[in-house]
Amino acid sequence: MQLIIAEFNELSPVLMDKFIVAGKLPNFERLRSQSEVYLTDAQEAQEDLEPWIQWVTVHSGLSYAEHGIRHLGDGHKLDRKNIWDLLSDAGKRVWVCGSMNINYRLPINGWVLPDPWMRSVKPHPEDALRPYYRFVSANVQEYTREDVPLSRGEQLAFLKFMARHGLSPATITAIARQLISERRSDAHWKRAVILDKLQLDLFRSHWKQARPDFATFFLNSTAHFQHLYWRNMEPEHFKIKPGPGEQAVYEDAILYGYEQMDRICGQLLDLADDDTVLVFATALSQQPCLTYDEGGGKNTYRPRDFETFVRTVGIEEPAEVTPVMAEEFHLDFETEDAARDAEAKLNVLRCENEPAMEVKREGTGLLCGCRIWRKLEPDAVLRIDGSERTVPFFDIFYRIDLVKSGMHHPEGMLWIRQPERSHTEHPAKVPLTTIAPMILRMYGVDRPDYMHEPLASVMA
Repeated sequence: MQLIIAEFNELSPVLMDKFIVAGKLPNFERLRSQSEVYLTDAQEAQEDLEPWIQWVTVHSGLSYAEHGIRHLGDGHKLDRKNIWDLLSDAGKRVWVCGSMNINYRLPINGWVLPDPWMRSVKPHPEDALRPYYRFVSANVQEYTREDVPLSRGEQLAFLKFMARHGLSPATITAIARQLISERRSDAHWKRAVILDKLQLDLFRSHWKQARPDFATFFLNSTAHFQHLYWRNMEPEHFKIKPGPGEQAVYEDAILYGYEQMDRICGQLLDLADDDTVLVFATALSQQPCLTYDEGGGKNTYRPRDFETFVRTVGIEEPAEVTPVMAEEFHLDFETEDAARDAEAKLNVLRCENEPAMEVKREGTGLLCGCRIWRKLEPDAVLRIDGSERTVPFFDIFYRIDLVKSGMHHPEGMLWIRQPERSHTEHPAKVPLTTIAPMILRMYGVDRPDYMHEPLASVMA
C-alpha cells in the first residue's frame, strides 16, 4: 500500500464549502465525493492554536499537553517517534516533503525535507537537498523583503537541482508570467504560489523515482493569504475597511489561493494510482480576526536588517539570526551568559513608554519579536538600554504590509480517499490525536503505548 497525506495548512471547511458550491474547486469537489469526510477538533485553547503545535499532534499522535512543543522550530525536542519513524522501522520507505515542525530519527529509510522555518533539523540526505532547502528557506523567511539574501551561486545551485528533480514546463511558464506581472502590477504577493509549484515538482519527481510507501506533502501559501486578506474577502465583518486601491489588488486573493491549491489537488489525484490512499488534512482552519479592530487592527513590525538591529540595541556577542514568521526571529548565542545579556538588553527597549519586544529565552537561544501591534506614527522613537538614548523606530523596524485579519479556528478537515472511493460524511468531530495511529493501523503496524486510539476505534 502507498499513502500520501496532502497537508494543506489551515484551509477552512466554511470557505471550502462556499467555493465548491460556487463551482470554483472541481478537484476538491471530486476528492471529497470519493472520501470519508470528517471534521477534526484541535481540542486546545485559543492561545494554543498554532499550526506548529497541531501538526506535531497529527504526526506524533500526542496532544499539546503530552508533546509540549510550543514554538516553531522546536520540533527536534520531541522525545517520541513520529509516523514516518515508526513506518521506517517497519521497513517502509518514506518521503516527508515540507511537513511543519518535524523531527526524525536516524537511520531513516527515505528522504526528509523539513519546513523552511526549521533551525535544528537538517534535510536528509543533507547534501542532496541542501540547494533546494536553502533557496526555499531564504524566500519564505524573508518574504517581506524585496531583496532575498541569496548569493548568485546559491541561486544557480537551486536551478541545477530543480533541473534534475522535476522542474516542469508549467512551472517555468508560471515563473515567467509572475516576473512579468510584477513589473506591470502589484503582484509580488503571488510568489508564494510559485513556491508551491516548485515543491510539487520536487515531490512528484521523487515519488515517481523512489516509489515510497508513505509520503507527506505540505503547503502553507493559502494559510498566509487568509491571515492577511480576510478583511478584503469579507470587509463587512470589519470596522477597518480596506481602501479601494488595496481592495482592487487583494479582494480575490484568498479565492486565488484556493483555486491554485485545487489545481495541485488535481495533480495529486492524477499521481495517486488505484492502490494509493490519499489523505487530505488541514490540522486547523481560520476565521475573521476582529480582536484588534478597536485599536486600529493588528500591525506587525520586523527589523530592517538584523545585524544593524543587534548592533543598535547593544548586543556585542556574536549571534546567529533565524527569521521565523511575521515579527518573530531567533537569536542563538554561544553561551547562556551571552543569551541572558541579550535578553536583558532587549527587555528594556521601549517605544512610547511601552515594552517594544517580546523575548523568551531557553538555554543559549532567544525567540524574539516586536510586541507592539498598533499602528505607529512615522516619528515614533525607540528608547535604548533604559536611558535617554533614542533612535527613530522606523530606522530599525519596518511595518509588514497590511493588517492581519485572519485568525486560527480549532476545526479542520480530514478526508480519506481509500482505493474503493466510498463516500460518507461523518457528523462527529474527531481529535487530531487519532490520525497517526489510524495510519499505522492501515499499514498493520502496532501503535506505541503513548498514542491514543486510532480514528476507526473512535468512530466505532
